[in-house]
Amino acid sequence: MGGHSHWSTIKRKKGAEDAKRGKVFTKIIREVTTAARVGGGDPNGNPRLRLAIVKAKEVNMPADNIKKAIQRGTGELPGVNYEEVVYEAYGPGGVAMLIEITTDNKYRTVAEIRNLLEKNNGRMAEAGSVSWMFHRKGRLIVDKSKSDEDTLMNLVLEAGAEDLQSADDSFEVITSPHDFETVRKVLEDRKIATVSAEVAYIPQNTVNLDGKDAEQMLKLMELLEDHDDVQNIHANFDIPQEVMDKVAAKSCWAGCPKSSRRKAAGRDGTGAYDMGT
Repeated sequence: MGGHSHWSTIKRKKGAEDAKRGKVFTKIIREVTTAARVGGGDPNGNPRLRLAIVKAKEVNMPADNIKKAIQRGTGELPGVNYEEVVYEAYGPGGVAMLIEITTDNKYRTVAEIRNLLEKNNGRMAEAGSVSWMFHRKGRLIVDKSKSDEDTLMNLVLEAGAEDLQSADDSFEVITSPHDFETVRKVLEDRKIATVSAEVAYIPQNTVNLDGKDAEQMLKLMELLEDHDDVQNIHANFDIPQEVMDKVAAKSCWAGCPKSSRRKAAGRDGTGAYDMGT
């Protein structure tokens, strides 16, 4: 499992910060609304909406907020008409990136994303120049404390998973988009909790980063994650775990007092290093 998966772990820890909860809520509400608009308001017949509701509950979003977000998507309540866009880009070290956007003004958003990239050793890419490097796949991450490898492998492969990979403290289950919901439901029924479950763009190959390129890449990921219109970022970097840990410790988001976290964030309007969402 490459550095992009380690980033997901860091991102989840950051997302749990109370100071960021409002931003996390905003992104999930947009996803619930968009999923309901695209596929209808019944989660039983709309897998995307069902997964969005699961994510909403994971961050303890009130049921009334979820209900209203669905109603705005179905048109039962007035709301903003969001548009979905995927931007292709390159990051430090030539890393390929796909940036999923949900916005009410794509012209404003593309200008802001371009500015973030260019200020952090990245750039926008032409349509099609990056997307071919990724496959659309389901990905579920299971902590090793929840299951042994043989049991998990037999379970997910029988349910239709394509592969299972082992990392230091977790397993990564890969599925086709079509089989993702089936595999997720099997794990849920067997009471095997997932650390994360999503349909994502998985890179076919990775770019190894270290040193300055690695730090710049992680900084860019944080800044993009912190943008209200960015729903997901997929990138093909592979960064050693020790570098990930160094950057996470440097940013002081895991276990520091709130005053120290604010100092570490150092926001000045230019995108200071703060470990994002």
